[in-house]
Amino acid sequence: MGGVSRTKSGPVGANLFAVRSHNTALVLDLLRGAGTAGISRLELAERTGLTPQAVSKITARLREAGFAAEAGRRASTGGKPRTVLRLVPEAGHAVGVHLDRDELRAVLVDLDGAVVGERRAALDLGGGARAVLGVVSAEVSGLVAEVLGGHGASGGLPGGLAGVGSLLGVGVALPGPLDHARGVLHRVTGFPEWDGFPLRDALVEWLGVPVVVDKDTNAAALGLSVGVCGGAGGGREGSEGGGSFAYLHLGTGLGAGLVIGGNVHRGVRTGAGEFGHQVVQLDGPACECGNRGCVEVLCLGAVARGEVREAARVLGVGAGNLAGLLDIDLVLLGGRTVAAAPEVFVEGVAEVLAARARREGVAGGCVPVRVVGGERVVAEGAAQLLLAPVFGRVVG
Repeated sequence: MGGVSRTKSGPVGANLFAVRSHNTALVLDLLRGAGTAGISRLELAERTGLTPQAVSKITARLREAGFAAEAGRRASTGGKPRTVLRLVPEAGHAVGVHLDRDELRAVLVDLDGAVVGERRAALDLGGGARAVLGVVSAEVSGLVAEVLGGHGASGGLPGGLAGVGSLLGVGVALPGPLDHARGVLHRVTGFPEWDGFPLRDALVEWLGVPVVVDKDTNAAALGLSVGVCGGAGGGREGSEGGGSFAYLHLGTGLGAGLVIGGNVHRGVRTGAGEFGHQVVQLDGPACECGNRGCVEVLCLGAVARGEVREAARVLGVGAGNLAGLLDIDLVLLGGRTVAAAPEVFVEGVAEVLAARARREGVAGGCVPVRVVGGERVVAEGAAQLLLAPVFGRVVG
């Protein structure tokens, strides 16, 4: 990818906002699902319920903007062969950024969700807003410059990505709690100094492109629900979007992303999923959130002592509470701490859930438990904060 793709009417990334509509999103989603084999206009009309004329107008706009192209011809039952169309993945890109307490990971993905570039850097989330914004800006700008070329090599200067035509924006995921709708942080666990900071607006000023901010667990759950993150079932066909599941992320902290009925559940105040701070031991050790005996402090304390099986058992108790409360279909585990001993955590959590199911006589047995692989599940999900709406998915 030696440069930014453009059409006669300008940068294709910018053009997407001009052609976006509910019906266009339906067509784009079907084009993406069809892959390189493509899909005909007649099939698009049949599967969307739109008239052939409406489909023709939409696909004409998408072709003009560079988002769709011919993928050959297919024999029909009568008349001339049908032209089939495909999505052009490289026509648009999004950056996903995972801000952990001690590390930044950024990925650049195309419209199909495929990762085409990645960067990592050390980060001190408690190092002050200006320092953190500088690291994010420099790493995101450098990543875009490496892959797309030409633009983005701003060295972290404010507004440096505004000229990259195929870039739709940047999704940023980090520990909560936070206000997803306004992009404002609350008292991030362990870093209360972030309380009230308008991270989204600050990054828009630094980067010069649209920015969406969400909790790390919500972003990962979104990516898993649309089937782009590794390990949830082997790709888009194996996504968990049709049911309800909990993604439990155990890394430097512990949180949950909840998908109910195929959609990420954030709650009225976007505060759902603060799973790590449910109290399970009233006289337990003090947690950074101010409570005592939280699942997070008990889990991480056991890990620090080398008692990984105990950590898995504690995580299972929390997962059992969640499964009993929401009657979810599946528990997914991820995060760097889980990745260090995946079998132990799956076995430990599954054992607690199975015991609970036996005691309660739950129909259908216990809730299955799986690990979602890869260290970039949050970053990939963060990119979907920009991409999912393009294909008709509601993200918040």
